[in-house]
Amino acid sequence: MIVTGQIGVAAAPGGEPDEALSARLRDLALVDLDALCAGADGERATALVGAYADDVADALREARVRLAALRAALGGPEPLNVLDITSRQRASDSGIAGAARVRERLTQQAEAARAFARLAELAGGLVERLFAAERRR
Repeated sequence: MIVTGQIGVAAAPGGEPDEALSARLRDLALVDLDALCAGADGERATALVGAYADDVADALREARVRLAALRAALGGPEPLNVLDITSRQRASDSGIAGAARVRERLTQQAEAARAFARLAELAGGLVERLFAAERRR
């Protein structure tokens, strides 16, 4: 198995929680199969490509789990359903607290959507590499 990582890099509090997975997906996308196998005999090259394919598949499985969690975070009741209540209800004290909850929920959904988009884009680019590696096994 090919393991990628960065020394001394940790997600800072309030930082990008998916940074380690994103970095892994980016690193795997940088691998050139021809360069990986350069100078290796047939059996060794096959083993290297197989290890790379396994690592890519593992990273994509991890991305799939995270994408499912992010998709779930986007679900639930529609925060802007507050538009369906009366003006009087929105103007009440409980309406003011409701506004803060709606703002927080919309912010959470926006953050989840951005994280989903980043991971989906990285995973999408890596799928082709997995198929290419599988063809060379």
